[in-house]
Amino acid sequence: MVARARRLQARVLPHGWLDALRQVSLFAMAYFAYRLVRGIVEGDANAAFAHAKDLISLERTMHVFVEPSIQTWASGSHVVMVAASWLYVNAQTSVTIGALLYLYLRHNRNFYFVRNMFMIAMAIALVGYVVFPTAPPRFMPEWGFIDSVSDFTGVHVSHASATASALFNPYAAVPSMHVAFALMIGWPLARLARHRIVSVLWLLYPLLMTFVIVVTANHFIFDALLGALTAGASAYGAGWLARARPGVWRFSSVPSAARLTASG
Repeated sequence: MVARARRLQARVLPHGWLDALRQVSLFAMAYFAYRLVRGIVEGDANAAFAHAKDLISLERTMHVFVEPSIQTWASGSHVVMVAASWLYVNAQTSVTIGALLYLYLRHNRNFYFVRNMFMIAMAIALVGYVVFPTAPPRFMPEWGFIDSVSDFTGVHVSHASATASALFNPYAAVPSMHVAFALMIGWPLARLARHRIVSVLWLLYPLLMTFVIVVTANHFIFDALLGALTAGASAYGAGWLARARPGVWRFSSVPSAARLTASG
């Protein structure tokens, strides 16, 4: 019985409770620091709206300013709008946390690479929020945008009353971390999936999230592009870090008996 219990613990907690608590604590501290710094960043409303208008002008010049049309089309279906709003609210919590837990418990050898990606991405995002504060489309009803998430949650925040708080910055739209997070869990899980259809679904997840952020008027398409670039830069950074501990921090979809068992 003792041996069976140890095998079960080794399968559920590959490196024991101490490592599991260390990873949870690391993520909790990093995410709280990310939210705190994001919230206390001096958000200049005038600059944020000017930047949003610049993005609209850029997209119109490139003939890709389709966000109002997409939202108008989606608004014709109550189910689509409710589903998109629910996913927007839960993507950064339930979906992402669930994916990270799955990676830690079932694909632990690759968890640390993904963890490092998230740490790098959040640092990059904070730079974007400081350098380029941007108002989200939902604050610009004159362009035909509606705030579907506020309608879904019942919490209404207008640009006139939106001010940065200790954990909230209404002008942190660039880059879109919803898209960055979706890529940073979608790509690894697609690589690790045993079934083709599951792999395809995870590959489509970032595209679904791009649709969600546009339909809910929380981001422009350009924000999504920068979110994707943030994820790409983070993957490159995590790969560079893996050189220091290739047996622990390297990503590989092929099991290898030579990988070290040390924790990250």
